[in-house]
Amino acid sequence: MREIRIFEHISLDGVIDHDQDYAYGAWTAPYRSPAGLEAVIESQGTGFDLLLGRRTYDIWADYWPKAGNSPMADSLNLATKYVATHRPDSLKWGPVGDLGTDVIEGIRGLKSTDGPDLILWGSSTLTSVLLGEGLVDEVVLFVYPILLGRGKRFFSDSVDARELALVSTKTTPTGVLMNTYRYVRSLRTVI
Repeated sequence: MREIRIFEHISLDGVIDHDQDYAYGAWTAPYRSPAGLEAVIESQGTGFDLLLGRRTYDIWADYWPKAGNSPMADSLNLATKYVATHRPDSLKWGPVGDLGTDVIEGIRGLKSTDGPDLILWGSSTLTSVLLGEGLVDEVVLFVYPILLGRGKRFFSDSVDARELALVSTKTTPTGVLMNTYRYVRSLRTVI
């Protein structure tokens, strides 16, 4: 059985927007470092598959195949990408597969098979759904020392309370905390 791990860049106040369309765009860039990249690569491991929403897939498909050889680019390009999409015929960056018309059942099916862990990067809509369905085994948050005030949040109001246990934490030279948490239980029955 595969595990599902979510990786997310997040501000201290929970904002995850960091693309060019966001008011503060690319706010993660000043905090990038070789040590941070090394921590990401180590945390991902050597073999994994990706779960991606269609928007994240399209953004990454425009970038990573052209990024040249590097440990990060190579690992993402080699991973099988499982995409939540209504247009599976237009998926070109492979190896690739769609999750079917019932995304949750598609993910449950993948999770129940043997194979590498499934990593979800970005894809905030898919993140909320997976957390809500209790399908997430581990959450890796890259917490940046910045307050953004407004923007898309990582934790949706629709997700029931969950208890997570801190597994590890690392700090990069630029002050980014890489916190890894394991799912413990739903707090719905406790509270």
